[in-house]
Amino acid sequence: MELREITEKQKVLYNKLVTHVIQSWEWGEFRKSMGLKVARYGLFKKNVLKTTFQVTFHKIPLINKYIGYLPKGPYPNSELAEALKKIGKENNCVFIKLEPDISIDNGLTLTQSGLKMSETLFARSAQIDNSFRKSPKSLFTKYNFVLDLTKSEEELLKNMHPKTRYNIKVAQKHAVKVEERVDDKGFKIYLELYFETTKRQGYHGHNKYYHQQVWNELKRTNAARLLIAFYQKQPLTAWMLFSFKDNLYYPYGGSSKSHPEVMANNLIAWEAIKLGKKLGLKKFDMWGALGPDADPKDPWFGFHKFKMGYGGRLVEYIGTFDLIFDWPIYLLFTAIDRLTPLKVFLLKLLGK
Repeated sequence: MELREITEKQKVLYNKLVTHVIQSWEWGEFRKSMGLKVARYGLFKKNVLKTTFQVTFHKIPLINKYIGYLPKGPYPNSELAEALKKIGKENNCVFIKLEPDISIDNGLTLTQSGLKMSETLFARSAQIDNSFRKSPKSLFTKYNFVLDLTKSEEELLKNMHPKTRYNIKVAQKHAVKVEERVDDKGFKIYLELYFETTKRQGYHGHNKYYHQQVWNELKRTNAARLLIAFYQKQPLTAWMLFSFKDNLYYPYGGSSKSHPEVMANNLIAWEAIKLGKKLGLKKFDMWGALGPDADPKDPWFGFHKFKMGYGGRLVEYIGTFDLIFDWPIYLLFTAIDRLTPLKVFLLKLLGK
């Protein structure tokens, strides 16, 4: 395979080969707008483009070194390893972090009973290159719920948890209305609810500029839209949704603590599913989940349980890997990162 940088003229072909919105050309433009260096590459065989991916480069403060980040990219085989070794050295990287868009089960359904292939067996059978080390730090969750949008609405409702179906009916009975929006006023409502939620739940979300830039860039190609649930004209819940190829994504959302009894969150999720079907999409990617044996005491269990109620398939990905170029700095960085404040720093550095 021959490694080459991808040009603007190859944009359409590039997007045909990547599998996730975070690897899309549009997402790369968004990351550039945030001041990051973004490089797109292709692996060619006999002058035919076979694999594409983009890497963002994040400068480590105080030293002239970078961390490369390749989220939701291709399979970590020997060809990718050789390409990334060249890329990492050319860009003065301490390491490149990869989170491939590859499931550990090869598409089989994971259930609460724990049906899955062991990581060791999967890695051996799939020939993950041994240059990649299992990373001590993941940014994307290892699990995710993915819903099949090719099913009828009747089938989708039937596959939901009975409590989820009931809550949707409660919201409809209370005359909760969900609007699809792409206007500035809608985006302002979304931001207010998003930051109300991060403050209430005490987690570190992206700043306003991040949301504004990703909204601007993906809306430009009709790949971003908002859903906002209103009760008696008061906005209670807002979701930002992305579409790319056959997939609908739910990455960000926020809600008010007002009127929990009207179940606006349940209705907005159902309306998102119906929107995906209306757009002719095949999958609803819910962006993240806990594992099959989720601990009810986990702070994210409520969110996990909410998503699980819609009957999606629990997918397990092969995980996070690091390709390391500077071991002393990498080990120091990894050791320091175990301290909680610097975990937040790494998330912000890589823009997750």
